[in-house]
Amino acid sequence: MGRPGLNRRQLLAGLGGVTVAGSLGFAALGTGADALASGADTRVRYWNLFSGGDGYNMIAMLDSFREANPDIDVKDSTLQWGSPFYTKLAMAAAGNRAPDLGVMHLGRVTGFSPGRLLDPWDLDLLAKYGVREADFNPELWKRAVIGGKLYALPLDIHVQLCFYRKDVLKKAGLLGDDGHLVPVTSVDEWFDVLKEAKKATKKGLQTIGMWSADQNFQWWFFVAFYTQLGGTWFDDANTEVTFDTEKATQVLEFLRRHITDGYVNPGFAGGAGAEQFVNGGPFVWEGNWSVPVFDGAKIEYGATPLPPVFGKQATHAESHSFVLPHQADRGGAANEGAHQLAAYIVQHAQQWAAGGHIPAYTPTLSSAAYKKMNPQSEYVSAMDHQATEPKVWFAGSTGILAQRVGPIVVSATLGSAKPDAAARSMKSTLTGLLASKNPMDGRTAAQGGAVA
Repeated sequence: MGRPGLNRRQLLAGLGGVTVAGSLGFAALGTGADALASGADTRVRYWNLFSGGDGYNMIAMLDSFREANPDIDVKDSTLQWGSPFYTKLAMAAAGNRAPDLGVMHLGRVTGFSPGRLLDPWDLDLLAKYGVREADFNPELWKRAVIGGKLYALPLDIHVQLCFYRKDVLKKAGLLGDDGHLVPVTSVDEWFDVLKEAKKATKKGLQTIGMWSADQNFQWWFFVAFYTQLGGTWFDDANTEVTFDTEKATQVLEFLRRHITDGYVNPGFAGGAGAEQFVNGGPFVWEGNWSVPVFDGAKIEYGATPLPPVFGKQATHAESHSFVLPHQADRGGAANEGAHQLAAYIVQHAQQWAAGGHIPAYTPTLSSAAYKKMNPQSEYVSAMDHQATEPKVWFAGSTGILAQRVGPIVVSATLGSAKPDAAARSMKSTLTGLLASKNPMDGRTAAQGGAVA
């Protein structure tokens, strides 16, 4: 049966209204003689969005795969991170110019028109190359299933963490016998910890950096603490908003208190918080991708999931996942090669963990080599208490949900809006988004909501 088409306007609107100048990047597919020059039996075209340290680690894993599988020519292309990447991937899939393998944030898969812009994974092929559902966290695997089919193969989870300076906290009496941050189980305990840490902090340094003016980070922190309170977003059918404004207000008041109590200086918002940490600030809340940065700074530090101040462990998590962009003629050697490549990288993610990410393939987590990695082994428990965005089309990294709700969280954190008023505004925004159509597939969010 033919698939309904998506026009250029629908695609661009569904990806956040990004305007793409010039080429849509189809040249990056590597079609032509250059991709076949190796003389390999099979060619696999692979798009990813990894740069910096992640890019280096991905290249190392690809090189290992090439060495182990000389009969497969991997043509990898790195595109610009964020909405530009998703726009190019969508346009390529809609125009039947898609690569054999791609990468997406798992939270974006639901809105990416599974079955039309994405093809499902062949579970038998994955099993042939050693990857099975039993090797993954059940909740993580469930997020990748839509309409009963697997549309994403998780590579990792990347989480928000509480980084702490061991030298400063030791001086403040806040390190346990195991050399880790003392346990925190309530809001009052957390602010007591900050109070003691501040006493041991050099003058001119803030106690904790928390990206107070950044819509993405503030949204991620909100998701974590709202999940700790047991907050929900929508009903199971994605037809009604169940967002709890009282719980949301609690979270917003908690975030705001860091500034009003003098532990966060809004003048050190953004990346300056990490700089303060390197210079001796006791705490910073950052993504696990900061591990290589702090390792390079040669400082004595630890990292733990965000503190369970509302009594339940939960820290914000997203996932880099492999996807199969839609091809009208998907199948054959290239398709099997894509399954083989993704399975290989997922199973050899020890290198990937060096970038701070938690490998999704659970046998890696129990290996002796992984257990020796610090601080990675300290926060690996985050795999079992992931706080994720709701499974709806407008969620996911750099998605519409963060763009609309993130600024509201920032307004409460910085004090330009009262927490209770901001919570009501968040619920109103969620209501509007749920009632709106997904421009990517022509259905409402309620009709097109994902079913695990």
